[in-house]
Amino acid sequence: MRILRVCLVLLSVYLLPGFAHAQDFIYEPKNPNFGGGNSFNYSWMLSAATAQDTNKDPNAGRAQTPTDPLADFAAGLNRQILSQLTDRFITSQFGQGGSVRAGTYQVGGYQIQVTPGSAGVVIQISDPATGNQTTVTIPNIP
Repeated sequence: MRILRVCLVLLSVYLLPGFAHAQDFIYEPKNPNFGGGNSFNYSWMLSAATAQDTNKDPNAGRAQTPTDPLADFAAGLNRQILSQLTDRFITSQFGQGGSVRAGTYQVGGYQIQVTPGSAGVVIQISDPATGNQTTVTIPNIP
């Protein structure tokens, strides 16, 4: 009896895998942003994410201060004038001849010092009223 039971167990272990069927596991993303999934899930996923969002914008309660149109106009005009002065300065320095003229220039309230060197042209822009200073180096092109 015991041998019969062992034989039946061995026979079932041997024969049953032939009757078992399986299929491949295929991953299908739910989010359409990740290259698949149903595009109709987008609105549901966005609403679910919005409902779960606990982060709040710290600046949301503050009202934006309206800008003064006259101040915007003055700032724009100042930018255009400085741009034109820069264009004239570049043209006078690097224009037709391509040679750099060293020296110190007064443009508006700014003092511009141009110094050619072995590494390139060094332009130092100073504001005597505030003491602020900016240095721009234009390297030589070999």
